[in-house]
Parts: sequence; structure tokens; C-alpha cells
Amino acid sequence: MARKAIRKRRAVRSPGLNPVRLCGNSGAGNPCRHSKQGKAGGMEVKMGIAAAFMVPHPPLIVPDVGKGEERKIADTIEAYRETGRRIGEQKPETIVLISPHQVMYADYFHISPGKGAKGDLGQFGAGHVKFEISYDTAFVEELCRLAALEGLPAGTMGEKEKKLDHGTMVPLYFAEPYWKEYRLVRIGLSGLPLASHYELGQCIRKAAGLLDRKVVVIGSGDLSHRLKEDGPYGYREEGPAYDRRIMDVMKRAAFGELLEFSEDFCDKAGECGHRSFTVMAGALDQTAVEAELLSYEGPFGVGYGVCSYMPCSAAPDRNFKEQYEEKEKKRILEQREKEDAYVRLARRTIEEYVRGGRKIPVPEDLPEEMYRQKAGAFVSIKKDGKLRGCIGTIRAVRESVAEEIIENAVSASARDTRFLPVQPEELERLVISVDILGDMEKIDSPKELDVKRYGVVVTKGFRRGLLLPNLDGVDTVEEQVAIARNKAGIGETERVELERFEVVRHV
Repeated sequence: MARKAIRKRRAVRSPGLNPVRLCGNSGAGNPCRHSKQGKAGGMEVKMGIAAAFMVPHPPLIVPDVGKGEERKIADTIEAYRETGRRIGEQKPETIVLISPHQVMYADYFHISPGKGAKGDLGQFGAGHVKFEISYDTAFVEELCRLAALEGLPAGTMGEKEKKLDHGTMVPLYFAEPYWKEYRLVRIGLSGLPLASHYELGQCIRKAAGLLDRKVVVIGSGDLSHRLKEDGPYGYREEGPAYDRRIMDVMKRAAFGELLEFSEDFCDKAGECGHRSFTVMAGALDQTAVEAELLSYEGPFGVGYGVCSYMPCSAAPDRNFKEQYEEKEKKRILEQREKEDAYVRLARRTIEEYVRGGRKIPVPEDLPEEMYRQKAGAFVSIKKDGKLRGCIGTIRAVRESVAEEIIENAVSASARDTRFLPVQPEELERLVISVDILGDMEKIDSPKELDVKRYGVVVTKGFRRGLLLPNLDGVDTVEEQVAIARNKAGIGETERVELERFEVVRHV
């Protein structure tokens, strides 16, 4: 139950960071002068999103797991206790918790079904630390309904593990000393674009309003796991860079900037919470918030950040998803104006096929070289920074490069078995590139490769895998060869034949 005496809120100091309390408005703000006693940032919150918190989930922060190691992140623990006190002040009917350790699907948000669940920290040597929670079944039902209306793939199907995950249990460990009279909504992440995660948060906000619920939202997630050589995943320069950038964004409540982090940058940083924070941000859509950075630490090679968000007032100008989509539309339109004849042909092919199911004939207004040249060609399609389709030919199989592009553009948009066919409403958001392949050259060793200059083909019998050069997220020859092996189903120890090739990339 909640404490009778509520301690005064305070900022928790962390090494290298000054406590910041801002009234977030379009990503920046002035120090908030709202009265806070009995209110959320000065705005009396009866129902709806009462508060939101960004928190990490290292199991060792629980003393029965850490066994003294937790003292090395004392600031994080004190900040976590402060979030618990604030949750206790709000007395929410429902806690919506987004965890990256829930089941995760590439194209679907899993929301835990049923009446409730149990869990313990047994896998971390503390099986006596147990949890038993009840789910808010009405909220889950309404959230699924709203997601369906928005065309967002989310629901209760596909549960693989009913037990609570540690990304859920660690935040609840710090909340429950101050408030137990809540029901939980537990949500996993997906491989969908960040904008879709923000949209799920918008649905959470709508559900809270429609059900007249007082709701606290918790975005559970650690930051980079690549801060130190002796950390769990070693060191990469993107690790500290990610932590600096994400903490700057979150302390300012500049939630629109969450959507601008590239998938490649996040992958290299080895973060696990970005999507959780983005869903949480969506739940605060069109809301000015009192944002407070409570702590940041990373002594074990993993970043831990704690931030608090208390709603202040309605703020229609904080409609970050719409702003992001407008910026993306403008960027893509500007890029389309610069497309050369190769990409224009691929785009025209895709648009005609997706809208009418018709493959265009070879146009008569192309550069002469596209009729004369024969070569393999790959057509790649991206949407929202993520691959949406890619099909190509290693060597020429048609009479001209133009025909090669047309055939492969159709296949990339409709026959790449990794993806559903492109739909008409997606067309204006597609970014297309065309790679024209040079001649294949057999090589004796990976030492003859250059990941930026050469593509690679690995062959074992009838199995063959190809990877283009100069791809985002592929920085070493070892990674390039490993991905090509994996595409062909060739084991990492099997002997293979290697070929290299150069490409001319058209964008």
C-alpha cells in the first residue's frame, strides 16, 4: 500500500549529470514552476496518463541478486526508489509496462493475455523473490481494439512464456513497496519501425481515456551494453555515443527525436530499451510534461537511465509522430527528385505493379546504355529505414539491364518471401536503390575482400549466398562473409569457394 507520508520530490544527482527538471514543450522548455503537491506537474490528473517513467532492469539491483554489487549503482537505486514513491503518490488503477524481455515478434506486438501471471528471480539465484500480479483484462481488450482500428498488428496471440520476465519484475520490485493496488498491462516489443511503437503508445493513451482509468506507464529498458571492453558485449564507440544522445533526448522530453535514431546506430550501440521508451513517449503524445532526469550510471559496461515524466497540460504541438512523418515525406520527395534513370525505372515498375498488378514494358525513353548493357542487378526497397524487399540476379539472365531491373523490381515488391507484398498506401514512403553488378572474380582468401568496395558470393555445392558491398551495419569482412554464409545455409566451419564483385549503386 502507499505510504501515508509522501516524501518531497527531489532530483537525484549522478556523476557528470546535473539534475534537470523541465516542462517539456516541443522538446525544450523552461524550468517548471508548477505546484506538485497532489498533482502531476501542476495539472490535476483524475483519469488518463498520470505519470510515466523510463527505467532500467538489471536484476543485480535487487539486493538478493546483487549481494553487495548493487552498491556500485547506488544512484540508480535511489532514483528507482523515487519512481516508486511517485507511483505511490499517483495510486494508479493500471500500470502499463513495456518490456524488451517479453516475447518479441518481427511484425507484431504481443500483449500478455489472461487474468494474471507469476514470476520469480530464480534464474538469477533469488527464487524466493516472487511476484504475482493481476492483468487489467478490460484495458487489454480495449487496447487490442484500438490497435486494430489503426491497422497496427497487436494482440494477445502467440504467448510463449506465461511467467513474468525480469524486464517486468525489476520495475515492480521498486513500485510495490509504495503501491500494490493496481492491475498490470504487459506489452512486448516488435521489429516494426519506431513510428509503429510510438503509435502503440498513442493507443495506450486513448484506451486510458476511453476507460476512464488512471494509468502509469513504465518504459523498461537498459541503454547501451557496449560501454566498456570488459562489459557484456565489449566496447564500441557507438555505445557511449548512444547513451549521451538518448539521455539528452529523454531529459528534455524531446520525444520526436527518438524516431530519428537509425536502426544501424541502435544495433551497433547494443541497446535494449529504445523501443520501450518510444512506446512510453507515444502514451504522452500531445501532452506537455514535467521531465526530470533522476540518474544515469554505467559502471558495469551497460547504461542505466532513470527519468520521470509528469503531465502538465495538453500540448497539440507535441504530436511527434505526425511531425516526423511530414519530415520523412519531405526528405523522400527531395530524394526522389534526384533519382537517376535506373531508380526511376524501378520505382515506376513497382508503382504500376502494386497498384494494378501489371508489369510494364521496357520504356522507350531510357538512356541508350540501359538497352545495350547486360548485367546482374539488385533492386532494394526500404521503408522507415528498414529493408522492405530485395531481389536480384548475380549475372545477366535477360537481354538488357532495363529488363533485368523491371523483373527484379516486381520480385522485390511482391515476391520476397521475407516480407508481405508492398501495398499501395506504402508507395510514397519507399526508398529504392538499384545495384548493377560487375563481373565475378574468384578469390582464394577473405583477405582479398574489402567490405566497402566488393560484394561477396560464397558457394558450397549447390548452395550459394551473396551480399552486396557497402551496406549499413556491415563493417567487417568477417561480418560480410558470415551473413552470406547464413543466407545460403552454409555452416561457419564448412569450406567454401569465394567470389568478389564490384557494383555501381544507383540511388
